Amino acid sequence: MNLDKLVNPTVDELPSSAIRKFFDVANLMDDAISLGVGEPDFVTPWPIREAGIYSLEKGQTYYTANSGLIELREEICTYMKRKYDVSYDAKTQVVVTVGGSEAIDAMIRSVVCPGDEVLIPEPSFVCYKPLTIMAGGVPVIIETKEEDNFRLTPQQLKEKITDKTKLLILPYPNNPTGAIMTKSDLEAIAEVLKDTNILVLSDEIYAELCYSEEEHVPFSKIDGMYERTVVVNGFSKAFAMTGWRLGYAMGPERIMKLMTKVHQYGIMSSPTTSQYAAIEALRNCDDDVIRMRDEYNHRRRVIVDGFRNMGLSCFEPYGAFYVFPCIKKTGMTSEEFCNRLLEEERVAVVPGTGFGECGEGFIRCSYAYSIEKIEEALGRIERFVQRHSN
Repeated sequence: MNLDKLVNPTVDELPSSAIRKFFDVANLMDDAISLGVGEPDFVTPWPIREAGIYSLEKGQTYYTANSGLIELREEICTYMKRKYDVSYDAKTQVVVTVGGSEAIDAMIRSVVCPGDEVLIPEPSFVCYKPLTIMAGGVPVIIETKEEDNFRLTPQQLKEKITDKTKLLILPYPNNPTGAIMTKSDLEAIAEVLKDTNILVLSDEIYAELCYSEEEHVPFSKIDGMYERTVVVNGFSKAFAMTGWRLGYAMGPERIMKLMTKVHQYGIMSSPTTSQYAAIEALRNCDDDVIRMRDEYNHRRRVIVDGFRNMGLSCFEPYGAFYVFPCIKKTGMTSEEFCNRLLEEERVAVVPGTGFGECGEGFIRCSYAYSIEKIEEALGRIERFVQRHSN
């Protein structure tokens, strides 16, 4: 039997995630420090865990509605109104998913037909392009630049729109750069979109982790964008609930119906225990989120200053929990830098090219790790840079 002739060539040709590659190698090294994975080092706050445990004790172990517990959907709507003054209907405009990634997949599969173009600003999270390809769409990359603070500019957007453009993905706050889009930035993008028939997928999984004076603004709140925008968010990052695998999407009823179908046939419903825990997270854990965000902000300053002090330029990130320092002065490619750093100093970081070709010359480091690990990793990286700088 020749399995090579039977597998789906589209899936077969997709590259594996660069994030997992370096993490998996570092995991086999006893003395390695990984700054590679974007996972909070905090344990899920106790009230959330307790709510999950209590739901099991009460025997709440059955399927929920396909789109999620109505109590959770109502709590999500209450949260969005309370935090951002954006209103959604819990019955028709919210779908609870297995993490934010499933919401992204379901949204793309619900709207993208073969040949449709999807605009993807890069550097950005690794899943957008492969999911577009698997849906038969055509990824159209928009290369954001450090001199523009890695923000999508209106001019860049205009230049990429064609009569085949179906969807724009807005990945802000951004992974891997830590870039954010302010309200005025988003309004400028909305001005370009207002007379088009283009949908927007706004991935706002890091909405709660912003460190600038200006608070995060959901794209659906921008004038004229509500009816064309699906906002994706979840519990993994802000609430330190990565292993609970719970996310959600909010948007127009027409799109949510389609996403529910995709979710229904592929998943059925999200984990029941996680949904009960998430209700508690939204109701009573604002202070825990603020506490964790303040600690990330402290780590952010330490790691940014650390890279700058060793002579590497480092973009100032105001969102998420990543830095994206430039390593061009070493003369190495991003891939070579990361491979040699792991081999010589036992530190795992991710090449910028893992987030798009325009990430060449950069590396991504997560600061969702303890100060002790960050400082030890910075010391090792500095030794490495000193040995290899031109």
